[in-house]
Amino acid sequence: MTTNAQGKAADQAQQDPEKIISIRQLPTLLAWLPAAVTSLLLLMTLDYLFNFGWFQFASGLENQFYYSVVALLLPLVFLLWPAAPSLATKSVPWYDYGLSLLMLVTGAYFVIHAEQILVRGWAFGAPDIAVYFSYVFWILVIEAARRAGGWPIAIIAATFSLYPLVADVMPGPIQAFSSSLDETAMYHFMSSESVMGIPLQAFAGLVIGFLVFGVVLQKTGGGEFFINLAFSLLGHVRGGPAKVSIFSSGLMGSMSGSVISNVLTTGVMSIPAMRRIGMKRSFAGGVEACASTGGVLMPPVMGATAFVMAMFLNVPYSAVVLAAIIPSVLYFLGLFIQIDAYSARNGLKGLPQAELPTLAKTLKDGWYFIFVFALLVWMLLIMQREALAPFYATALLLVLNQFSKKHRWGFREAYRALTDSAKLFAELTAILVGVGLLVGALSMTGLSGTIANDFIFLAGGSVLLLLLMGALTSFVLGIGMTVTAAYIFLAVALAPALTRGAGLDPMAVHLFILYWGMLSFITPPVALGAFAAATVAGSRPIETGLQAMKLGSVIYFIPFLFVLNPALIMQGSIGEIAIVFVQAVVGIIFFASAMQGYLIGIGRLGHGFLQETLVRGLILIAGLALAIPGGSDLIPVTHWQLLLISATCLLPAIGLAKWSQQKQLQAAAR
Repeated sequence: MTTNAQGKAADQAQQDPEKIISIRQLPTLLAWLPAAVTSLLLLMTLDYLFNFGWFQFASGLENQFYYSVVALLLPLVFLLWPAAPSLATKSVPWYDYGLSLLMLVTGAYFVIHAEQILVRGWAFGAPDIAVYFSYVFWILVIEAARRAGGWPIAIIAATFSLYPLVADVMPGPIQAFSSSLDETAMYHFMSSESVMGIPLQAFAGLVIGFLVFGVVLQKTGGGEFFINLAFSLLGHVRGGPAKVSIFSSGLMGSMSGSVISNVLTTGVMSIPAMRRIGMKRSFAGGVEACASTGGVLMPPVMGATAFVMAMFLNVPYSAVVLAAIIPSVLYFLGLFIQIDAYSARNGLKGLPQAELPTLAKTLKDGWYFIFVFALLVWMLLIMQREALAPFYATALLLVLNQFSKKHRWGFREAYRALTDSAKLFAELTAILVGVGLLVGALSMTGLSGTIANDFIFLAGGSVLLLLLMGALTSFVLGIGMTVTAAYIFLAVALAPALTRGAGLDPMAVHLFILYWGMLSFITPPVALGAFAAATVAGSRPIETGLQAMKLGSVIYFIPFLFVLNPALIMQGSIGEIAIVFVQAVVGIIFFASAMQGYLIGIGRLGHGFLQETLVRGLILIAGLALAIPGGSDLIPVTHWQLLLISATCLLPAIGLAKWSQQKQLQAAAR
């Protein structure tokens, strides 16, 4: 693998997402603006977190800081995102300049009056001028959400934001107290429960630093280092390039928090390598899509949604990280076993050792990435300084990077990093403030407290049916909305039904929602992650989506496992966690092997359609019986009974597979 080719591919991949989401180029006179906005935002954020006192006028109060973030970033949305994708290649029209300026003035008004909003309770009684500014803010937020997040988010946000006006005339289950237009506008934009609520608070207080760290990591060659490290460790083994994809995409996906950009960054290097050893185009694309999707579910960063989750649960972010470790290990284990089984069954080897980077040289060139990564994990898990950890890690990375001749930054590299960060910040802010309207409407009407009871009523009190409803709802919302937006809606509407109503563990429920919201990236008919991988692999999108669905099949039931027994998310005694984890590992190995028809130590699982279907089916059942945690109210059997069921299916299946292989050898010898 040549590093020059990798660097060019990565640079190209970094540009492609902009084409997909139609971000336009600013004119030369304004090209500096995104970098300047990022610089000011970072200074304000550092001032807010470290209490330096640099910007008392903008970050002296908590709500003032949140207003300042919105006032800085939303004007960029109207400059960078055109009113329609077809206008992306045209210059910025006059009306977008006007909307950007109007957003800046509106945001500045709320920044200036932040103290009065807080002290005098303007959320429930504000001057007329503040109400008028709230109306303007309302319209601009919805339009910004439409441009950056798409029509589904804008329609849902706009519809729900108006719900308090008509709540009293709605049908029984969704009927609530109504409010006037003025009251609704004041609550949305001057309370801490709507636009300035948990989604924006999580972004401003936690996510900004991690987004910067992800951009800097990529721009300093972190992606190239992790890919080279993966190739040096795994490139030569059976199915090596696909296993490299799991390793590199998992690490980078965790840092970037974006499935699509991860596919287009690491996929341009791993997919051609997979094709070289004989993997089908659709299979190679499916591997990359699954690996990139899993990366967003893997600690330590996990993308923006995990930080919002910590805010909703009112727990340290480190608690979310610890809870997510075992589920992510199980997912990547299932993916690894499927790739290994596919490679063994099809006789696929790794790449020649001579073509691969050596481990010694790779570590010599990029040892400091591991050092920085270790610092980040230490500060997150040991020090529990979630808000400050990424800034320390980024600062250390930038210092160490200057000693690298290859990746040393100059003004141009710093400028590009600041510009790219601004686009990420603006997009996510627009989406989160739009979703904030939805949260505010449910809070204002009191519906967030009663809708849980309605879900329980619809499920007839059945916890299993309630979980299935939650899975389906999460998946459907994940198709039309970003994962963060879908999660926030369900965290308000559905999670209380599963926690208070069904008595399930809150952390397990919120992770359950996150996992099922992510599944839309690998599940047709949408499967955005798989479709992005298909463009790199040159395969058919639907075929790639089906391959991704098969490869990632273990992820469809992992959320049910940790909801049924929270020991899989580190809730319980060490002994219970160990037993459940070991059973789940063995069960997933059998499950994944059955999906590909090859079991390590046994070989091919039967020959001929009927025989192979029977053997694979029995091993599939054995794997599920082992993986499912027993002893819960929903699973009225013990661990030992499940173990007996598994053995009853597994032993005859292995015997039949061995007999089939012997018969095949005898037939070949004749």
